[in-house]
Amino acid sequence: MRSYPHVFEYPYSVAENIPFEMKGNWKKEFFKNDNPIIIELGCGRGEYTVGLARLFPDKNFIGIDIKGARMWSGATEALQENLKNVAFLRTNIEIIERFFAAGEVDEIWLTFSDPQMKKATKRLTSTYFMERYRKFLKPHGVIHLKTDSNFMFTYTTYMVDKNKLPVVFSTQDLYQSELVDDILKIQTYYEQQWLQRGLAIKYLKFILPQQGKLEEPEQEIELDEYRSYNRSKRSALQFSK
Repeated sequence: MRSYPHVFEYPYSVAENIPFEMKGNWKKEFFKNDNPIIIELGCGRGEYTVGLARLFPDKNFIGIDIKGARMWSGATEALQENLKNVAFLRTNIEIIERFFAAGEVDEIWLTFSDPQMKKATKRLTSTYFMERYRKFLKPHGVIHLKTDSNFMFTYTTYMVDKNKLPVVFSTQDLYQSELVDDILKIQTYYEQQWLQRGLAIKYLKFILPQQGKLEEPEQEIELDEYRSYNRSKRSALQFSK
């Protein structure tokens, strides 16, 4: 992917030493327009990023993940289709704020993120990450969570309620809800697997204001009863916060 003009590779090992020239300049220097920027964190194969770009040519999309072997698939599709509103960034999400300036991103998508049931600070919907998102998400920017994990959905709902974050839409069974949205019909490879196994897909859309102290929820949550791809083995615990 090093030869791909729309792929930027800045893993943690080099990000500290190399200034990222696109920070604050994504629209001007790369996309060459003033359209909104939407990022997908943990984009995997990039199906969602590319799917969104096809649907909305008047918006810019950036897929972000550390695993280049997976990302190659979506990056190659975007290149072959000559999609000018797509970019990919290979880096660690823990340092995501190093790549975007204040107010540069309009929306964040979290699609089937690892629920990280053992440690809250690793969850992409934790207040730890919310504080990072605030550094580059525009005021009252939107966050989308689409997940097969009951643990992840429940935890995020508690976090949103605890901090009184405005909820736009919430459902524990997306494809049985009244929501009709072409965006949500995009299905990743892994989502198709969950649906084939009879698992309900959950969706939560909420607003992240810039102001206000964020606090972690205290409720204990039952752990998921199954293992998704690449998720660590469950411990003997049945509940976690």
